[in-house]
Amino acid sequence: MIQVYTGTGKGKTTAALGLCLRAAGAGMRIYVCQFIKGRAYSELSSLKKFRNIKVEQFGRGCFIRKSPGKTDITLAEKGLEKINKIINDNEFDLIVLDEANVALDLGLLKTKRIVDILKAAPKKTEIVLTGRNAPKEIIRLADLVSYIKEVKHYYRRGVKCRRGIEF
Repeated sequence: MIQVYTGTGKGKTTAALGLCLRAAGAGMRIYVCQFIKGRAYSELSSLKKFRNIKVEQFGRGCFIRKSPGKTDITLAEKGLEKINKIINDNEFDLIVLDEANVALDLGLLKTKRIVDILKAAPKKTEIVLTGRNAPKEIIRLADLVSYIKEVKHYYRRGVKCRRGIEF
């Protein structure tokens, strides 16, 4: 099954990590690939406590504010190659492509390449893609799509990102 968490609201990664927590409790093996991200977010400390969850980051340490550079593209492609290998090795039950939709939206990855990888994945593997602006091809392919909409956000009042809440 393929799940997508997309939209303008806060909580897409958090939803995917909640699913990881549930799957870990059920004894499933989980792999989390974080595109664009490359720094020590608080959730990584928690996830390290689980032997059946592996997390790898393929980003420079910050969100891309302007046009992506060559390094951003190289890291994203490296992450996608890793995902392709992970899916083909069939050793994980749940695979999360965190911020994959953003990587697609920024042009770091090609939608067709991800669609081809997802179509070739074993049916028993649960795959989750997170991030804003999920392409229509990904939405069509998915079995579940949750659109998280921002209705109100304290960021608009000038509240900065808080450790343990946003990162």
